[in-house]
Amino acid sequence: HTTFAELLAQALDREQDLVHVGNAGSAGTPAELCREARPDVVVMDYHLPDGNGLDAAGAILHESPQVRIITLTGNPTPEILGRAAGSGVCGFLPKDGSLRTLLDTVRFARPGSMVVHPSLLAVQVSAPEQNHHGVLTARVQQVLALMAAGSDVRANAKLLGISENTCRGYVKAILAKLGGHTQLEAVGGARSRRLLPEFPGA
Repeated sequence: HTTFAELLAQALDREQDLVHVGNAGSAGTPAELCREARPDVVVMDYHLPDGNGLDAAGAILHESPQVRIITLTGNPTPEILGRAAGSGVCGFLPKDGSLRTLLDTVRFARPGSMVVHPSLLAVQVSAPEQNHHGVLTARVQQVLALMAAGSDVRANAKLLGISENTCRGYVKAILAKLGGHTQLEAVGGARSRRLLPEFPGA
């Protein structure tokens, strides 16, 4: 959105330690702009007129792996979160979040780590039906939602800020609780018991 981009540019230039170096309005131009402007950080909207921000981020990181990329979204489905976890971006924030949070993420995001706003994890977990209360904890539900999105253990652990061993423990707990021998069986069982949230248009 042009208005959002212009307001963000102004906000960056008002900060003593930050400066805005350019805008790209489509998925096809960010990599070219990065070659010219050589930014330290890119703030990328997920929804672009001719594609999506994660594909554009991948093109940038292929050429410049040191660039830190923060992705914004107004529609945080499990599929998008799962892709973001394995994409190499350093931050994943809601587009309607606070400006201060975005500016702080621009300052402190580091390659190899991923900052995820808690609200984006929270939307993955809808309260189960009353007769399912207590079957799965909130954290296990988060892991289950990411499993359903097709993410692997490494990506899920990074997204949730936990170790891979801890994440594997949650996967084992899910298999045990849902009686599945594989992650695919567990996800199928969770869907049939309506333990996974439904997202319009997902």
